[in-house]
Amino acid sequence: MAIYDLTGTAAGFINEWESASPTVTAHTSGSTGAPKQVQLKKTDMEVSAKATCKFFGISSNSHLLLPISVDYIAGKMMIVRAIVSGADLTVLRPGNDILCGVEIPTDTDLVAIVPSQIPSLIQESWSHKFKHVIVGGAPMSSQQQQALVDAGINAWATYGMTETCSHVALRHISSEYYEALPGFKFSVDSRGCLTINSDKMSFVSLQTNDKVNLISDIKFQWLGRYDNVINSGGIKIHPEEDEAILANVIPVPFYISSMPHSKWGAVPILVLEGTDNGKAAEYIKYAALLLQKYHTPKSAIWLPKFERTTSGKIKRKKF
Repeated sequence: MAIYDLTGTAAGFINEWESASPTVTAHTSGSTGAPKQVQLKKTDMEVSAKATCKFFGISSNSHLLLPISVDYIAGKMMIVRAIVSGADLTVLRPGNDILCGVEIPTDTDLVAIVPSQIPSLIQESWSHKFKHVIVGGAPMSSQQQQALVDAGINAWATYGMTETCSHVALRHISSEYYEALPGFKFSVDSRGCLTINSDKMSFVSLQTNDKVNLISDIKFQWLGRYDNVINSGGIKIHPEEDEAILANVIPVPFYISSMPHSKWGAVPILVLEGTDNGKAAEYIKYAALLLQKYHTPKSAIWLPKFERTTSGKIKRKKF
């Protein structure tokens, strides 16, 4: 194993990993509240890393590429994957122009990126060198996924969180279903929210607030956050599902939120980023054509700039 650190940031984590402490300090993304510090067991991180390596066939003959920050769990786990597998790892400067001026080793087996780095990955002529690309930190838009497909990039969306030491399931961009990594199984609670089960991790069972369509104990379809569900006159609306439908007809960043209503309790609204371009009514008309009647946003709000996490995930506001 060799680690080629072009940033000087990996050494600090490697020292922490090699210390006598049984835990590593990490921080949550802050997408559902203020980022918080958590202590992750090194044994759990090893289990997670080995599961990913098994899924992708990573070995001592492999090469990994890390163009995201080591400060967060996704970056830390790429280093752990290199350590447990003996694979070589190149650590790049984090940023959206990830491959600028960098010589990429031939046949990179796994690279981890966030959605905002997709354009850079596609534009560079080296993209054919990547055997697998995992995309996490924030949901990919339908346009981003299609761009990866068109570029012939073998990409996977990740599902997981800091507390699970990165992803526990992966979804190929050609599919709508997430599949469990080796050693993990799934169930749902009374709300229909995903429960992550593993007899190899210290948490054994971890309850999430993610609504899913459970296909089997190793496969599910993600529907959205339970926290984001809009109850409009008894009808449960999952904003993320409707956003995916509208992504191809609304050209500006947006999300669906809700506002109180005297009759229905709450109604969906369209939240748009940027300067009012006078087309909000047009976007709502598109929604009326594509969505079920009670799912159609009743009004629109423009915000100059959305608040986002460091990985690009939108922090939704309630109105």
